Amino acid sequence: MEKIYILDASGYLYRSYFAIKNMTNSQGESTNALFGFIRSVLKLFKDFEPEHFISVFDGPNNGKLRKELYPEYKAHRSAMPPDLLYQMQWAEKFCELMGIPSIKIPGVEADDTMGSIAKWAEHSGSTVYLCTSDKDMCQLVNERILILNTHKENLILGVNQVIENYGVKPTQIVDWLSMTGDASDNIPGLPGFGPKTASSLLQQYETLDYILAHPEAFSGKKLETILEKADDALLSRKLVLLNLDVDFAKDANFFKLKTPDFYNLKQFYGSMNFLTLSKELEQHKSYVAVEKIEEKVTYTLVDEENGLDELCLKLSKQTEICFDTETTSLKVLEAELVGIGFAITPKISWYVPVNGNLGFEKVIKKLKPLFENPQIGFYGHNVKYDIQILLNAEIKVANICFDTMIASYILNSHVRSHSLDQLSLEYFDKTKCSITDLIGKGKTEITMKEVEIQKVSDYCCEDVDYTCRLKEIFKQELETRKLKNLFQNLELPLIKVLANMERKGIYLDVNHLNLQGIKVNDQLKHLTEEIYQMAGAEFNLNSPKQLGEILFTKLQIKPPKKTATGLSTNVEVLEYLKKDYPIAGKILEYRSLEKLRSTYIESLPSDINPKTNRIHCTFNQLGAATGRLSCQNPNLQNIPTRTENGRQIREAFHPEKSGWSYLAADYSQIELRLLAHLSDDETMIQAFNNHEDIHAHTASNIFNIPLSEVTKDQRYSAKAVNFGIVYGQQAYGLSQELQISLSQAAEFIEMYFKKYNRVKDYMESCKEKARQTGKTLTITGRERVLPEIGSKNGMLRSAAERLAINTPLQGTAADLIKMAMLNIDKELQKKGHLGFMMLQIHDELIFEIPDFEIISLEPLVKNAMETVLKLKVPLIVDIAIGKNWKEC
Repeated sequence: MEKIYILDASGYLYRSYFAIKNMTNSQGESTNALFGFIRSVLKLFKDFEPEHFISVFDGPNNGKLRKELYPEYKAHRSAMPPDLLYQMQWAEKFCELMGIPSIKIPGVEADDTMGSIAKWAEHSGSTVYLCTSDKDMCQLVNERILILNTHKENLILGVNQVIENYGVKPTQIVDWLSMTGDASDNIPGLPGFGPKTASSLLQQYETLDYILAHPEAFSGKKLETILEKADDALLSRKLVLLNLDVDFAKDANFFKLKTPDFYNLKQFYGSMNFLTLSKELEQHKSYVAVEKIEEKVTYTLVDEENGLDELCLKLSKQTEICFDTETTSLKVLEAELVGIGFAITPKISWYVPVNGNLGFEKVIKKLKPLFENPQIGFYGHNVKYDIQILLNAEIKVANICFDTMIASYILNSHVRSHSLDQLSLEYFDKTKCSITDLIGKGKTEITMKEVEIQKVSDYCCEDVDYTCRLKEIFKQELETRKLKNLFQNLELPLIKVLANMERKGIYLDVNHLNLQGIKVNDQLKHLTEEIYQMAGAEFNLNSPKQLGEILFTKLQIKPPKKTATGLSTNVEVLEYLKKDYPIAGKILEYRSLEKLRSTYIESLPSDINPKTNRIHCTFNQLGAATGRLSCQNPNLQNIPTRTENGRQIREAFHPEKSGWSYLAADYSQIELRLLAHLSDDETMIQAFNNHEDIHAHTASNIFNIPLSEVTKDQRYSAKAVNFGIVYGQQAYGLSQELQISLSQAAEFIEMYFKKYNRVKDYMESCKEKARQTGKTLTITGRERVLPEIGSKNGMLRSAAERLAINTPLQGTAADLIKMAMLNIDKELQKKGHLGFMMLQIHDELIFEIPDFEIISLEPLVKNAMETVLKLKVPLIVDIAIGKNWKEC
C-alpha cells in the first residue's frame, strides 16, 4: 500500500461533541458528535481519496498500563458523558456501513494503536498520514510519517513543520512534553517550564537526560525545580512515550476501504435524522440503490388547446385538486407566473405552461373559473405563496382545503425543515430534482422562464405528485393525533389573512429614515473617537479579535470567559465588564447603534417595492415551535423600542394617506394571565381579577411590604422575576439581569414560589406530563414534541424542561392572537371597513385605518381580542392610536 490514513476516531468524536450543540434524532438522543465525525470523515475522503484507511478508537479500560504506573493519570477527567458513549458506538456502526476498517483494543489508548500501525506501515514502505490534532503524535513524525490536521484546513506536519510549530525536532517531542507536562492528561512535567522555555533548552542541550544530569548549568528557580522534580519529568516521559508494540492484524488487505453498504447506510442516516447526508449519499457517484424499482409515474405536459380543454373538464368534476405554481422569483409581488401543475391522485400529474404555445391570456382565461369555484378545494405545499401568484394574474382562489407544509409543521413543530424536498426524502425515500439543477446558482443562475418547458414540466409534476402523496398521510395523522381542529379551523383559514396582510404592506418614509441615519452616523463617529481614546489605539470596532486584543492584552483586563476559538467579547462578557470598565459599556452602545444602522436605516429602503412604494414582509406560520408567527424579509418584529434611536426608526413608519392613523392593540401581560389560569393560583388570579398591577403585587409579596410602598426599582425587580419564571430562568440568570448577588436572586425566586405556591406545582406537573407523554400541549391542543425530555445530556434535558413549562403559555398566547386575527378579519370584511390589519408583532396587532373609522374599529378590535377565549382571569387589551408607529 502506497499510502495509509490513520484516523484518531475518539479524538474526532470528542471534538465534535463539544463543538456542535443541540442536535438530536426523533427519539431525543444526541447526535452532535456523530454528525461532526461523519462530516469530518466524508471531507477527508473527498479531499484525499484514500484507498487504505483505519479508524482507531480507544479500547475499553484504556490507559490501564499508564494508570498502573501513575494512578493520577487522567484522574481529574470526568467520566465520558453518557450521550457521547452511545455516539461512539454509532460511529463504529457508521464505519462498518461505510466500509471503513476500524480497530479498538481493550486496555489500549487510540494513540498507542495508531503509533503501532504507523510504524508497521512505515517499515512496509507506506507513507503514513496520522489524522489527528494531538501534539503527542508529533513524536512519530519523520520522512514517511506525517500529521494531517483536518481541523486546520488540512495542515500537514512533516519534520520541518514540527520544528516550526514547537521549536524542537520530532525526536525531541517526548522530552519537550516531559518538561511542559499536559494538564488535560494530568501529566506533571517540570513546573514553570512552559513550551518556549522547553524548546529553548532542548535547542541548547538536545535532551532531557542532559538537562537533568547537568543542574549546575542552571540557577535560581529553574535549578530548584530540576533538583526537586527530576523524577516527575522522568515519570512524565514514560507517560507520554507511545507504546509501539500493540498487537494488531498486520495485513494490508485489512486496511483497504470496502464498498459502502449504501442501502443500510441510508437507513442509518434516516434513523439519525441526517436528511442532508442521506440526500448527498444518493448523489454519490458510486451510489447504487439496492433493490430499488423505478416507480412508474405519468407526468404530462399540456401545451395544446384540446389537451387543456380536456384537463379543465376533468378537473372541474373534482372536489379537491393539488396545485403548484412555477415562477421567476420568490418575491411574490415581483414574480412572473411561468406555469401551473395539477394532480388529483398520486403518480399522475399535469403541467400547463403560460409561456408555451397557448400563451398567458388563454391559459389564465381557461383556468380562472376552476380556481374561483367555491365547490372545489385547492391544496398545495406553501399555498400562501401560490394564491398570491395567482392574484397577480387576477385569479382569486376561492377555497383552500389543505396545505402540506402547514400540516407537517403542526404534526412536527420541533423539526426545523418542512420543505417538500425534505419531506419527500423522509416519507418516500425520494430525492427530488433540485431547483438548482434547473436554474443553477450564483452568477450563472437563470429564471424558470428560461428553462426548457419539458424540464419545468417534469419538475413541477413531481412537486404536485409528492404533495398529493403527503396530503394522504398528513390528513390521516392529523385526525389520529386529534390535531385536525387546530389545522382546519385556525392555521388553514389564517393563510388568507396573512396573505392579505403581506400584500397590503407598510409605508416607510425614507426621508425621515435618512435624517435619522445622519444622526446615528454622527453618534457612531463620536462613540468611535471616545472608544479609541479610552483604548489608547485605533482598531476595527467590528472585529471581535481586534477588540479582544485591545481589552485583554493591551488594557490587561481579566477575561471572564473563554471560548473554543479564543477570548469572548460577546454581549454577556461586555455586560459583565462594563460596571468596572467604562470602555465595555461604550462598545455595547456602539454595537447597538451599528446594528440599527446596518439592519434598519441602511437596509429598509431597499425592501420597498417600487410598484407599491411599501414594504411587504412575509409572515411565517412555521417560524417558531410554539406556534408564534415570525416576520421575515424584513423582520419588523425586532426593531428596538427601549432606545430613542429605535423609537425614531418606528417614527419613519406612518400611514401613506393623510387623514389616516395607526391603531395598535396589545395584549397586556398575556403569558402571566395564562399562568394564573393554568396554575389555578388563587393569589395570582385574585390580583388579576382585582385589576391590580401584577408586577407591583409581586413586589409587595417578595419584599413583604404594603402595595402602596413598592418603589419603581422593586417593581422592576418583580417584573424580571415574573417573566423570568415564565421562561424558566434560574437564580444565576436573574442575578445577572438585575445585577444582584446569586443568593439574593435565589431568595427572590423562593419568596415568589411561597406567595404563588400553585405556580411551582404547575411547573413541576408540566415537566412530569412531558416526561410521561414526550410532548407538551397548549389550551387549544397544539402539540410540541419534546424528545430531549429524557435525554442523558443534562443540558438538553434542562432545556426541554424549560420548554415544557413555557410552551403551553407562549403557545396558547400565539393561538389566542391568531384566533383574534380571524375574528377581526371576518368583521372587517363583513362590515366593509377601509381599515386593514397590517402587522402582527408577538402579542400586538397593528392596523392602518382612516380617522373616521377609529370610533368603530377601536371597540371592534378590543372586544374581539378580549373575548376570544374565556379564562379565570380577564384578558386585557391596551389600545394606542397615533400618526406613526412610534406614537403607538
